[in-house]
Parts: sequence; C-alpha cells; structure tokens
Amino acid sequence: MYIVTADEMRGLDKRTIDFGLPGRILMENAGRGAAQTLIRRFGDIAGKTVGVLAGRGNNGGDGFVIARCLVQKGIDVIVYLLSKTSLVKGDALANLEMLYPLGIPVIEIPDNKTFHSNRVSMRHRDIWVDAIFGTGLKSDVGGYIKEIMIFINGLNKHVLAVDIPSGIDSDTGQVRGECIRAGATTTFGYAKAGHYLYPGADYSGEIEIIDIGIPAFIADKVRPKQNLITCERISSLYLKPRAKDAHKGSAGHLFIISGSPGKTGAAVMTATAAMRAGAGLVTIGVPKSLNPVIESMFLEAMTCPLPENSEGFLSESSFDAIMHNLAGKKCLAMGPGLGTDPSTKSLVIKILLELKIPVVLDADGLNLLAGETRLLKKLKAPAVLTPHPGEMSRLAGIEIAAVQQNRVACARDFAREFNVHLVLKGAGTVIAHPDGRVFINPTGNSGMASGGMGDVLTGIIAGFIAQGYTEEEATHTGVYLHGAAADYLAEKTGPFGFLASDLTRAIPLQIRALAGKNSAGFK
Repeated sequence: MYIVTADEMRGLDKRTIDFGLPGRILMENAGRGAAQTLIRRFGDIAGKTVGVLAGRGNNGGDGFVIARCLVQKGIDVIVYLLSKTSLVKGDALANLEMLYPLGIPVIEIPDNKTFHSNRVSMRHRDIWVDAIFGTGLKSDVGGYIKEIMIFINGLNKHVLAVDIPSGIDSDTGQVRGECIRAGATTTFGYAKAGHYLYPGADYSGEIEIIDIGIPAFIADKVRPKQNLITCERISSLYLKPRAKDAHKGSAGHLFIISGSPGKTGAAVMTATAAMRAGAGLVTIGVPKSLNPVIESMFLEAMTCPLPENSEGFLSESSFDAIMHNLAGKKCLAMGPGLGTDPSTKSLVIKILLELKIPVVLDADGLNLLAGETRLLKKLKAPAVLTPHPGEMSRLAGIEIAAVQQNRVACARDFAREFNVHLVLKGAGTVIAHPDGRVFINPTGNSGMASGGMGDVLTGIIAGFIAQGYTEEEATHTGVYLHGAAADYLAEKTGPFGFLASDLTRAIPLQIRALAGKNSAGFK
C-alpha cells in the first residue's frame, strides 16, 4: 500500500485536478468522508457539541466541509478559525462562505487575546476536529497556536485529526514544536509516513483512509517510493505453499556464525527462529570452547566447532573452516553474540569480501563494520543489514538522534549508497532497498523491548532466504511476522514480560494465520 510524502500528495492532487476533477470536489469528498468517520468512530453524537479548529489553508477547507456536513445532520458545531477571514483563499474560502447561510458560527482567533477570550466557549465543546495544518506544516508550531494545542490536549475530549494531527511532520513523524493528540485520523487518498513512524503514530490514533477520487492510474504512474507492509501483501505475494514432497534438503540450509563468551544464547535464538520460520537445516559455527554449551541448549540444529583465539573469540584462524562449511548453504547469518574482538573484525571483513551467498548481518557483525562501511560496496553477494538505531548510528557515523529524526531518509540513503537491503529496527521498522524503495512495518509493540528480539529477527529473515525467498520477500515477511508474533503474545499473555524465546514459538502460528488469508487457499 502506497505511503506518500507531502510533496507527492500535492503532486497527486494537481495531476487529478489537471485530469479534470476540480479541487473543490476533492475537498468536498474529503470533508464528507471525514464527517462520516467522526460519526462512526465516536458513536451516537446526537446532542453532542463539536468544535472545528480550522487553519486558513486547504486543511481548514476540509474542516469547513466537515462542519457543514455535521450541521446538516442536526449537530451543534462552532468553527474556530485560527486566522483572519480575509486570509482564507481559493477552495477553502468557497467552503467557508457556505457556512454563513446555514447559521454556523465562525469565530476568528487570529491571536492570543482572542484565544483567551474564547477559552470558556471552547472548553465546553464535546468533540473536536483538528483541521489546522494537516500535511502543509512547514515549520515548528509556536505562539498562540501552540497554546491552543496544549489547551485542547488538556481537555481530554474526543479528537478527529484531518489528514494528520496538526504539528506532526507528515514525512518523518516528528513533532514540530507541539501537536494535537487525536483519537482517530482520517487521511485522504493515501496514508502518510508520519501516521506510522513514531512519535506521529502515537498521536494519530486509528487511521482511516478516505477515497477522494484520485484515479488509481495516476498513483501508479507516479509510483511513490514509500509503502506500508500489509498482511494482504505478505499472504498473497510472498508466502509460498510448501510442496507436498518437500524434505529438509529442499527447505534450505542456513549457516550461522555466532557466539562468544557470555553470549551463547544469541546463537540459539537465531537458530531456533530460523527453523521456526521453516528453514530445513541449520548449522551454527561457534568458538570450539562454546560448542558443548550450544549443543546442550539446542537439539535440532547442528554445530560446527571453530578455531578461536586465546580469549575465546573467533578469529581469522576460523576462515578456512567457515568457507569449507559454507559449501551447499543457501544463506549466512552473522553477528548475534559474536563479540567485537579485533581478531573477529578481521575475520568478518575477510568473509564478507569472499562470500558468494546472501548474508544477514546483525548485532556485532554490524558493530565490527563501523568505520569500514566502504567495504559493503565490494560485496559479491546480496546483503541484509538489520541495525537498531544505535548500530545504525555507528554504521552511518551520525548521532542516534539524527537517525531517529528521519528514519526513512537515513535508511533509504544508506541502502542506496551501499547497495544493501537495510532493516532499521524500532517502532515502525523501516525497510529500505537499493533501488530507493522504502517499506514501513505496522506490526509490533513495546513488549519487544527485551533482549534477544533482534537475534530472533535475524533468524527469521535468514531462514526465509535459505528457503529461496528473495531478500525483499524475506525482509518484508520476516519483519511483519516478527511484529505480528509479538502482537499475538501481547494479547494472549500481557503487554510486556514475554521473552524472545517465547516469540519464536509464536512464529508458526502467525505463518498459519497469514497463510489462511491467502485467496488461493494456501493453508
């Protein structure tokens, strides 16, 4: 499902208008759809009073249409225009002028003084419509409008945001000074990244997309570079039914390089997740002194004891054994629990430069690359990198705050520059591909803030690649399933307290759930 930037949405509107559908019709469709959403979302609102906070632009114009539609349903509405009437132009002005014959009060609030003189009136509205800025916000919110936002949030009333909560950057999800907290958001044509990236997702509430009449061929021609991963996409495009005569050899063999003193659990969780995702065979390459520990912790996977240095870390002395054992393998997962010993770094770099099968790099595999990212341009095989924000910060050489401020751009730029598939983990995980396309994942929850979750994701993605999935298919399916399994656990066991090892057991259940939604009957 397409997710558009503010500029792309303006372009889609313009192309639609040029095609012959007037902007005033688009605004009418948007406002009517939003009014229907408000009535449906907030239950029986007969006898309730509604306040519409309207800016002077097109978002305010949508709010004027909403006010008119609600009054026609017999609902008491007051429009609070955060501007002078004389500054409203175009389609928004046309819809503002339609309010007066209906007797809808329009109160101008162009400054702090008028805001304070209307606080009592505003306080007694039951429901609010936020139509101040929408996606048109260009700078941080300040002054009396910031005060109004704080005031409205403090009322704890139902709020419907029009297009996106005012104050949220629609492209990044960041709060620009202050923002409205909405219980629901009705957006037009296509969703925006700010609906699904945090903290914007936390302020948007439930999202409803309103079809305002933009022809599908116009969007397909523009082909926005951002998309939302949906269960329909996973079940219909990616998940593949397994042949009835399948065997462990045909289901792929994954090799994992993992483990160091004190970090044996990472290897086991990665291997378990890969097999839960359907990999037929898994072999774990570990420092030889840790092999008895790994063997005692995991029954189904094979182990490969590897030479180690005097501190128990893998080093270049393991290279020949690793390359020998990679024969016949379909994918390599490298990094979980590996440690950051300098001799391990030399090993990782040497493997990457010689590797001819896809690799999934995570955790210490990524940390060892910090300062050496130029080597990624020399890889002979596809690479999937799965950093959390801290690891991304080290890879890109920027502050964590800069990573989080624009997660989409950070992931997209890195994937393009280094020709890798990048999974930037976190709330609203971002998947970026070398061709510039970006996908945002909607599944997952804060209960995943627990050690080992990243190791599980590495195993799932690598397990799918080992089965023959492309890097795109494996990253989308793996990330979606990873979050869906956590959502299942949050519902069944509680919002937090479940472990990464618990999540591995939920993976097959979520595969079954997704497969059951396949229209071809993949069950």
